[in-house]
Amino acid sequence: MSYALRPRRRVVPPLGSHFLVSGHGVDGGGCLDSATVTTDLAIDLDKARRDTPGVDHVAHLNNAGGALRPSVVTDTVVAHLRREAEIGPYEAEAEAEERVAAVYDSVATLVGAHRDEIALVQSATAAWNVAFSSIAVRPGQRILTARTEYISNAIGLLQACERTGATLEVIEDDEHGQVDLDRLERRLDDDVALVALTHVPTGGGVVNPAGEVGALTRKAGVPFLLDACQSVGQLDVDVEELGCDLLAATGRKFLRGPRGTGFLYASRGIVDRLVPPVLGLGAARWTSATTYEVVPGALRFETWERSIADNLGLGAAADYALGIGLPAIEQRVTALAARLRDDLAQVPRVTVRDKGVRRSGIVTFTVEGRSADDVRAQVAAAGVNVSVTRVSSAQLDFGARGLTEVVRASPHYYTSDDELDRLLAALR
Repeated sequence: MSYALRPRRRVVPPLGSHFLVSGHGVDGGGCLDSATVTTDLAIDLDKARRDTPGVDHVAHLNNAGGALRPSVVTDTVVAHLRREAEIGPYEAEAEAEERVAAVYDSVATLVGAHRDEIALVQSATAAWNVAFSSIAVRPGQRILTARTEYISNAIGLLQACERTGATLEVIEDDEHGQVDLDRLERRLDDDVALVALTHVPTGGGVVNPAGEVGALTRKAGVPFLLDACQSVGQLDVDVEELGCDLLAATGRKFLRGPRGTGFLYASRGIVDRLVPPVLGLGAARWTSATTYEVVPGALRFETWERSIADNLGLGAAADYALGIGLPAIEQRVTALAARLRDDLAQVPRVTVRDKGVRRSGIVTFTVEGRSADDVRAQVAAAGVNVSVTRVSSAQLDFGARGLTEVVRASPHYYTSDDELDRLLAALR
């Protein structure tokens, strides 16, 4: 079998692949050569905000929940839906065949993968579950995770242990509040079936040292499943640098894509050893009345029925992020979050709850004497969106820190300083 070459890091794909207006591609030119990619990390904030109609209505600091979409994403989705209404869904898909195929290239480029390592699914949870359920776990084996594991993943791990007789072990945090690498290394042996880690947790600003974890798991020969739901789109994610075998991500958060979209990265080194528990049309071939054959590569993790319009929107979101540049996005998001933490620390009765050596664009805090819901309602009245994370979504993490809930503010690169000031003014 022949494979496409691994995409060069951060080379922008053809914009015309996904940008649809009234069913027709907009000519965006070809790929940029690596020599022409700018090293200037400045972002044109005015343009980013012009491309984001939602900023005219609200100061949106809930990108960790779901980001405001750039117009091109919405236009791409709506244009394909209109085309389906005009000529039929299957016919519209056939007409958009090249654009649909190009989504895999865009997503692969986004995370530094090959296109045959990408499966398009309905959410990060769907991606994580289909990857995890494809790994054989035997009685007596151990699964290692960290305190920051997300609720959906933790429940899946606990359920698997009940079903298989395996045990779940939680690696403690180090003094900085991130997964302790020394403790992890000491636990890695032949009895470990999997290391599962959340890159950026839902309820704190820490960025777990996933690259260092990947180096340890590769050395030990243990599969590594990374939940990158909150990191793809805000951080410059490269699967080779991270060393993960499997990575789950969503479209709706920092990537700024449609809800109901996500993707799974499954490396060539592991994918053909994994078989999902449920196979359907597209994931396997029915070769005779009594035989079937699993397709090669990550397509085995997909289901046949999906929203073509939303997948095109996911591709448009990936292209948009690549056009800006992931290093520039990471730099601005990190700087905005750092500024917000510093300013929040100066507000009476506010306590910032973030931890870690490296911190993300997620900023969490509490207000003395006020519930998180009250705080969210008060800042919403000032036209600012934030969210609330509760212990029910972060039992291992919040339980150890004595937290029951936090307010979560998550700016993005299109966030202005004035919008941060609106949040601070509402809190004061």
